[in-house]
This record gives sequence, C-alpha cells and structure tokens, in this order.
Amino acid sequence: MEWIKLLGILIVIIGFALKKDSILIIMLAAIVTAFTGGLGVKGLLETLGSSFVANRSMVIFILIMLVTGTLERNGLKESAAKLIGKLKNASSGAVIGAYGVMRGIFAAFNVSFGGVAGFVRPIIMPMAIGAVEAKGHEPNEEHVEQLKGMASGMENVAWFFCQVLFVGGAGGLLVQSTLEPLGYKVELLDLAKVEIPIALFCVTVAIIYYYLKDKRLRKKYYGDTK
Repeated sequence: MEWIKLLGILIVIIGFALKKDSILIIMLAAIVTAFTGGLGVKGLLETLGSSFVANRSMVIFILIMLVTGTLERNGLKESAAKLIGKLKNASSGAVIGAYGVMRGIFAAFNVSFGGVAGFVRPIIMPMAIGAVEAKGHEPNEEHVEQLKGMASGMENVAWFFCQVLFVGGAGGLLVQSTLEPLGYKVELLDLAKVEIPIALFCVTVAIIYYYLKDKRLRKKYYGDTK
C-alpha cells in the first residue's frame, strides 16, 4: 500500500484540473500526505515548526497566504476589479506591464509579494479582467487563460532578473560562490552593478512583448483596435 502515500500528488492534479482554489488544494494535499505518510498531527506540526526554524522565509509565506485568503474572502478581487474599472483607457497589457515595473523595483530590495498564488492571482488577474470589462467587453475564456500566462510570466521575469540587484541576496551569493573556485574574485556590489542594465533590458522587453500581445488578442477576440 505504498502507493497511498502519493494521494497528495493526486489531489494536486485533480484539484488544478478542476480549477479549484489553489491554496486550499495545496493545504489539503499537505495534510493528506502527512497522514498517509504516518506523520499524524504531531508529526505535521513538528515538521512545519522545524521548517520555520531552518527557513524563516516559510513564516513569511504562510503569513502572506493567510492574509491573502482573508482579504479574498472579504472582497479583495472585487475591489481590485472595480479600481481598474474606473480607468477607462487601461488595458490588461498595461496592467501587467505596470506590475512588472513595481515587481522589479521591490525585487531589487528582495521584497516578495507572495508570487503568483499570493499576489498575481488575487490582485493582478482581477485587475486585468476588469480592464477588459471596463471597455464594455465580456472577457473571453481563451483571452483570460492567455492573461494568466502573461501575468505569471511577468512575475517570473521581474523577480528572476531583479532580485540579483539586492546585494547579499541568494542569487548574487550563488554567482559569487560559483565563480570563486574558478579563480574569479568578484564583489557582490560589482555583480549588482553589472546586472542593472540586464534587468532593465529584460523587464522592458517583457513589458513591450506582453503589451503588444494583449493588443493583438483584444483585436482578435473583441475587435478592439485601440
């Protein structure tokens, strides 16, 4: 009966296939895995506790998850959609582009919003969809799926290239530790300086690409040429 320990994976697959709440799916899968693996309640709590001690960022992740869930339950998505709906000239591409700029700036200070699950899904996506509705269109399902990929892509690009700008961050330390055995002595500040033009270029290219892609999709699905 070793296969029963894989029920958590099955829950994740089925849950995402049915497009259920992602945070609830992950928590349910974790609990089921703990019990089927023989950890029980005590083992699960001990594992979480030791993880918090070994990796303090886990605490931040859990806090963001709880705060996001609470805000969602109290109308976070609706408020985000209404906010962007007041801006008649806003487009989904512009919303995603603006998020890329904000994400890059905060990533340079190693500040995380919770990623796709903690920020893109409950805030950016409702704003992107609200921008479509503000123009008098009914959001097309295929367009919405494309927007999900675009918003997630912007999150990844901005975080990946801009987090290295933080002196002493994990990315910079990894590069420094990799180059040192090869005979290259580099300072973290120098690595950050070199990364600045790269980060600016990558984020700018991503913003332009997603803006133009959204414009093409709006023309395809709604006949919007603006």
